[in-house]
Amino acid sequence: MGINILGYQTTLRKRLEFRGVGVHSGRPVEMVLSPAEANTGIVFHVTCPNTGQTREIPANADSIGATDLCTVLGDPGGLHAATVEHLLAALRAMNVDNVIVEMESGEVPVLDGCSREFVDSIHAVGLTSLSELRAYIRILKPVRVELGSAWAEMTPYVGTRYDVEIDFNCAAIGRQRFTVDLTAQNFSREISRARTFGFLKDVERLWAAGFALGSSLENSVVIGADNQVINPDGLRFPDEFVRHKALDAIGDTALVGAPILGCFRSYRGGHKLNGMTVKALLSDKSAFEFVGAMVSRAKVRHAELVTVGAPAYAPATA
Repeated sequence: MGINILGYQTTLRKRLEFRGVGVHSGRPVEMVLSPAEANTGIVFHVTCPNTGQTREIPANADSIGATDLCTVLGDPGGLHAATVEHLLAALRAMNVDNVIVEMESGEVPVLDGCSREFVDSIHAVGLTSLSELRAYIRILKPVRVELGSAWAEMTPYVGTRYDVEIDFNCAAIGRQRFTVDLTAQNFSREISRARTFGFLKDVERLWAAGFALGSSLENSVVIGADNQVINPDGLRFPDEFVRHKALDAIGDTALVGAPILGCFRSYRGGHKLNGMTVKALLSDKSAFEFVGAMVSRAKVRHAELVTVGAPAYAPATA
């Protein structure tokens, strides 16, 4: 299924409910996705479980922060939604433009460490076409961000492509590259099942720091002391590691506020670099244009960055 820039916006036909745990908090999580009107976008309705205070947090560049472990929307010290990347990747790839995400302040449930359950649930309820045209952001010239030896860039491309390369000093991972033209079918078949990953040697340090408390072999690919995958069922893809990094990139770049017509490429990237690239793109008005329908500028503002200080590794949503 290719991209039709004259397509209409969509929302879910029915509400969806998810229950699980937060990969970092280890606490139970309940989350509801509800249909929304055209031009709503993806909006998190976050409630404090103690005070009942609520906050609307739009999934756009105003709400994101550079983080080492996951993407956080909102105030990490107050009302926030963390680990949003797997959900946002599924919504963007499955062409869901408008939805309300209701949850208590904390994390999106990790489920089995990827986007598969989100995709399966969206397939199950289906989408409703709305009366407003969809807007796209078309990349007009290269925008590149470098962070040490890592880099990421947006470049012009006919369609939507992700080209992600990783390079780990670990025999189980090594150097891997994955390139895909993003469609709902390709995401569902080639990306959505790729799980977050991490190293067993780092678990105790992360636990002591209050992270990865919900991580397990049920939701993460774990590499042991001998540099081998210790999950009994092994990998879902020979290159599952880089496919998960592509999944994360799709979720993070969804925060530009509209589907991208262009190519995102990265080397040794992660959430921090992905977020920096989104900010760099939106800061250069000559680097992109809107096509299709008009889009509210509020959906793509990037004035406030939320930063989460954390260790360099977790079950690798990093």
